[in-house]
Amino acid sequence: MTVTLLVEDNVSLAETVIAYFGLEGIDCDYASTGPQGLELALSNDYQTILLDINLPRMNGLEVCEALRNQGVDVPVLMLTARDSLEDKLAGFDAGTDDYLVKPFELSELAARVKALAKRRSSLAQKLEVGPLVMDLSLKTVCRDGQTLSLTPTCWKLLEILMRESPNVVSREKMQSAIWSEQDLPDSNVLKVHLYKLRQQVDKPFSTKLIHTVAAHGVAIRVPND
Repeated sequence: MTVTLLVEDNVSLAETVIAYFGLEGIDCDYASTGPQGLELALSNDYQTILLDINLPRMNGLEVCEALRNQGVDVPVLMLTARDSLEDKLAGFDAGTDDYLVKPFELSELAARVKALAKRRSSLAQKLEVGPLVMDLSLKTVCRDGQTLSLTPTCWKLLEILMRESPNVVSREKMQSAIWSEQDLPDSNVLKVHLYKLRQQVDKPFSTKLIHTVAAHGVAIRVPND
């Protein structure tokens, strides 16, 4: 079942959306203000977040920007009565992934939520997996507060592994994140880069985060994940 968060101050609209989502197999948490929505989004695991722009105390743009700055990569769909190009650009600048103008058809909203739920957002500014922190805006990676020195290829590898964590990333997916199909290197090249990445991420520390899953790929997992 898809699990989403709806942040909307129009209670009547929210009740209608939640009821329809129930019929579509979408489980929905609800908040009526920006701060409430931000707290729920930071405290729970959602597959999508629906944000109205005109929210009390903290508008949807501010909520979205706060989530992205804290590394939340859950896809965000912005709901609003504003339909100008400037308003849409402001939403995308804040980190939203999709935009739906009111009034909308509930069937379209549900379809977009289900589509967004199948992927993670690429707009988060910070990725965190346990003690590992990647700041995409500053282009830095730290583990336990210690800055790691990565080659550009190792950076790309680590980014895809962190985005997918704790899931296993196949060899093919790692390769496609680094090279085009026309430029695929020798089969041992990926192993070399993974070795270099382990030297930075795991070797200086007592706990291993990068794990090979035989016949499936590689995953970054924190102990007890």
